[in-house]
Amino acid sequence: MTVVSNTVDRLHTLLDDEKYDEINPLLADCHPAEIAHILESLPIKQRRIVWSSTALEQGDILSHLNDAVRTELMQTMHPTEVAAATEEMEADDAADLLQDLPGQVIEEVLLAMDEQHRWRLAQVLFYPEDTAGGLMNTDTLTIRADVTLDVVLRYLRLHAELPERTDTLMVVDRDNYYQGVLLITDLLTHDPELEVQQLLLSKIEPIPAHLSTHEVARLFEQRDLVSAPVIDEEGLLLGRITVDDVVDVIRAEADHTIMSSAGLDEEDDMFAPALTTTRHRAIWLGINLLTAFLAAWVIGLFEATLEQIVALAVLMPVVASMGGIAGSQTLTVVIRGMALGKVTDSNTPWLLRRELFVSIINGVLWALVVAGIAILWFGDIQLGIVIGCAIVVNLLFAAFSGTLIPLLLKRLSIDPALAGGVILTTVTDVVGFAAFLGLATLFLL
Repeated sequence: MTVVSNTVDRLHTLLDDEKYDEINPLLADCHPAEIAHILESLPIKQRRIVWSSTALEQGDILSHLNDAVRTELMQTMHPTEVAAATEEMEADDAADLLQDLPGQVIEEVLLAMDEQHRWRLAQVLFYPEDTAGGLMNTDTLTIRADVTLDVVLRYLRLHAELPERTDTLMVVDRDNYYQGVLLITDLLTHDPELEVQQLLLSKIEPIPAHLSTHEVARLFEQRDLVSAPVIDEEGLLLGRITVDDVVDVIRAEADHTIMSSAGLDEEDDMFAPALTTTRHRAIWLGINLLTAFLAAWVIGLFEATLEQIVALAVLMPVVASMGGIAGSQTLTVVIRGMALGKVTDSNTPWLLRRELFVSIINGVLWALVVAGIAILWFGDIQLGIVIGCAIVVNLLFAAFSGTLIPLLLKRLSIDPALAGGVILTTVTDVVGFAAFLGLATLFLL
């Protein structure tokens, strides 16, 4: 990334000096993915200048940009330019690009394409973006099972080039129903007089077009796939998914998990205008404010207790913090398990019992530590016992909530990574304050 960083710095100098004619030579040796990274690293005004100055293949660059930046740049392009940019793109990348545009613009772009290109895209656009059908490419090479390897070799030589990442050939019948695959390695290393059906690998299971991209990524990981066929409900071959597309899915899911934990969108433009960024972030700040007022309301219920025992106000953050950390640990484990498909209805009870048991052990251990510190600090044994009990109670609730909240959110079709942290923090704060101040009211007054 040092080369890219140096290029960004050099671009800033050229833009400041208004030497726009030197931009294209500077980017000429860069890979499209590197140019996309550079564009995402520039403020909008400078980004548009660089985009309009480059004479490089725009389709390849667009396919590597995140949704927000790509949409912003395509809004500056004429539909015929967008259509031209998609011609050399893989069908799944072109479909993703078009889905970021308004409906009317999509129609204009499709009309500007030639019929073959339009038909190729229509197959992918028929399926949602987050499914195997939306992820697949239509550039499959199909062969029949009753031909010899020599015929297949002569067929391949008729092509100017093979589709990228071709490790298998799809075997279909006369009606295009999927039957299996022929490995390129088998094609090259066996007797040319053998028939395809003698080397056919029917155990390579196809992927249903409506399967989610998350499940597709899991299948590629479990089966160590480089590519996989995609079929419709009737078993007709539609296309194939390659590992490079799956890597993009995995990266997007990782970005989503990290950004969602802060209530942000992974596709947000880092260099978007301040007002746009403010609007996006204000929603979750408002939600957090409501939860903070809920915790403050709980504290207000024990105002009289706090007035009489000032030490409680000093120690309150300890109880809430311990519960928050313990709950976050459980929440992270459960969300990761859900993402990997390891958490199911059948093993959830065992997982809950395990987390509760862990919380009891940790709760007692750290309750003794905190109670000892409180006794030495304030010279009050009863205060130490109260805060120790409050920590045990809060850690139990944290484990219970950290396990069940993401499962409940998933049933409600709410992203656990996005909302789980906010809800958990509210629970641990409210329970922690209520337990600590409630016990203090009962036993210290």
